[in-house]
Amino acid sequence: MTIDLVIRQTLQIALVVGAAPLLAGWIRQCRAWLANRVGAGLLQPYRELFKLLRKEPVVACGASWVFIATPYIAFATMAVAGAIVPMMTSRLPLAGAADVVALAGLFALARIFAALAAMDLGTPFGSMGARRTMLVGFLAEPALLMVLFTPALISGSTSLAIIVRQLARHGFILYPSMAFAAAAFVMVALAENARLPVDNPETHLELTMIHEALNLEYSGPHLALIEWAAAMKLFVYIGIGVALFLPWGIAQGRGLATLPVACALFAMKLAVGGAGLALIETLLAKLRLFRVPEFLGIAFLLAVLGLLVRYLVGH
Repeated sequence: MTIDLVIRQTLQIALVVGAAPLLAGWIRQCRAWLANRVGAGLLQPYRELFKLLRKEPVVACGASWVFIATPYIAFATMAVAGAIVPMMTSRLPLAGAADVVALAGLFALARIFAALAAMDLGTPFGSMGARRTMLVGFLAEPALLMVLFTPALISGSTSLAIIVRQLARHGFILYPSMAFAAAAFVMVALAENARLPVDNPETHLELTMIHEALNLEYSGPHLALIEWAAAMKLFVYIGIGVALFLPWGIAQGRGLATLPVACALFAMKLAVGGAGLALIETLLAKLRLFRVPEFLGIAFLLAVLGLLVRYLVGH
């Protein structure tokens, strides 16, 4: 492994871990501007994480190792997912170790441990949040796989690095199948990251919350890792969207000379993606829980339609 590959991989992991709270702060700030409010600032998530990290964790006496290990597993899983997605460069040492199926498996692993930890203490809110989380995951994961299979068919590989290289090499071509896949991906990303209209990450109403119900028993550094992992997951999802649907500008060469330009372009795409997410959450209202399967069913149908268009039309 050459030194430039080590630098690329280290830079990407540091970017995912370090800039994920900044993305969360940017989305909050955009939502505040759209609501004609001042907002708390871009660095507010860092202040919240620092405050939680300084506190002493409180763990219930009946908690098992699953409850204690879940924050670390969630954080590590999202860091690994961020390390294999080609966001700024397609030449990453760890990119060849996993494909789109393994990436979906990483998200499923974090979801399963979160649900088990929520049920570990036997609280009613935790069990409720676990059931709702698994329901959303059960419906969103097939749609995500169908979305990922569309660019895999176009590029002839399930490797994310090869997909990015092939799509970027073709230049700007409007594939109808990719248009359907992009619409489905946005819907899946909203559901998987507990964003409106599926869930409201800023509410603690017991009848509506999904993600927050999983974390009610966590405190201190454990809660900080959970919130940090959630921000990293959102960062990775936007990175996947950039890699699959906007791969132009991602560094393809072996040298480090193209990395600054690729980093600047990725930062612009990230800012636009965060602002778009804030706009979607401002315009849409939260769905009732029994409407969420319909929402994700539409996402699955759009993803399958993209695959059918690819098979029948060839684009």
